[in-house]
Amino acid sequence: MADLFDTVRLGGLTIKNRAAMAPMTRARSPRNVPTAETARYYVQRAGAGLIVTEGTVISPEGSGFADCPGLWSQEQVAAWQPVTAAVHDQGAAIFTQIWHVGRMSHVSLQPGGAAPVSATGRQAANSSAFGITADGTPGFVTASRPRPLETGEIGRVAGDFARAAENAVAAGFDGVEIHGANGYLIEQFLNGAVNDRTDRYGSQSVENRIRFALEVVDACIARIGAGKVGIRLSPFGRLHELGDFEGEEDTFLTLAAELDKRGLAFVHIMDQASRGAPAMPHGFLEKFRAAYSGVLILAGGMDLERSNAMIGAGLIDIAAFGAPFTSNPDLVERMRHGWPLAPFDPDAYYGGTAKGYTDWPAYSPEGAIA
Repeated sequence: MADLFDTVRLGGLTIKNRAAMAPMTRARSPRNVPTAETARYYVQRAGAGLIVTEGTVISPEGSGFADCPGLWSQEQVAAWQPVTAAVHDQGAAIFTQIWHVGRMSHVSLQPGGAAPVSATGRQAANSSAFGITADGTPGFVTASRPRPLETGEIGRVAGDFARAAENAVAAGFDGVEIHGANGYLIEQFLNGAVNDRTDRYGSQSVENRIRFALEVVDACIARIGAGKVGIRLSPFGRLHELGDFEGEEDTFLTLAAELDKRGLAFVHIMDQASRGAPAMPHGFLEKFRAAYSGVLILAGGMDLERSNAMIGAGLIDIAAFGAPFTSNPDLVERMRHGWPLAPFDPDAYYGGTAKGYTDWPAYSPEGAIA
């Protein structure tokens, strides 16, 4: 029976263990360009079999966090290359999460101060972007009112995802994880409570709701191949003012079946119950597993016991860990040996210096070592 420390096949790769580092925004890439400290951060955590980087923006329009890395320019591609090479030297695989935030942005981050784009024109007025505050410094600001993408523009955005995927491969990544979760652009189309469109991408049917997600997936596959493409989803998630809608389970199960046809590297589910959202309905993950036969990753409130139980039962293939990796660069070894975990520091998540980023020590029974 498999457990967290066994190998697993992922696309054309054999991953050294079934622990993944989940994507976590850190906002430490000035001008959207990774730095030498970015490489240090990921190399420290390359005990994971799979690293999925922080959300990496596909275009200036897609940005919702100041100082997050991007993948739309050759400068960014070149800056990522030392990161991927260093992680590979440690025997880990590394995918980057490609990201468009949609309405979860602010005019201070948009080219020319334009409105963000979304599936809808409705503002997420009780949610925040990490933009430029009134005093000119980065900080949390209320998400701006978006404009709905015109039908004819949607293909352009799918093309931006595909271009970022191609750039990711040029930067040395093993593949990309399309960010389709947590209330960002793709989920703004998937969620029938947010999507108020009346065109072929509208919420009148499951097929319409999932259309944009599948177009993005297909565009990326056409550019880099299915074995290098994954997607993250958050079924029944409520981050950033998503709401309940009729047919929600059917939407995600239909999407699962469509993704199964495409031979992706993986699907990565974020269980937002760990973030205060309602739990996924009882039995939903089993239904998703039945509809999607490929590599399945689960994140959200995972620990060693839960991971081993779900991997051993064949319900998931890989367990992903987010916040614990921020303060435990050697998380896999700590779990392997039963060593204590260092508590994470939410105040150090976004922006700042090496403090709270790359200064966490690895564990040693004789005392912490850098």
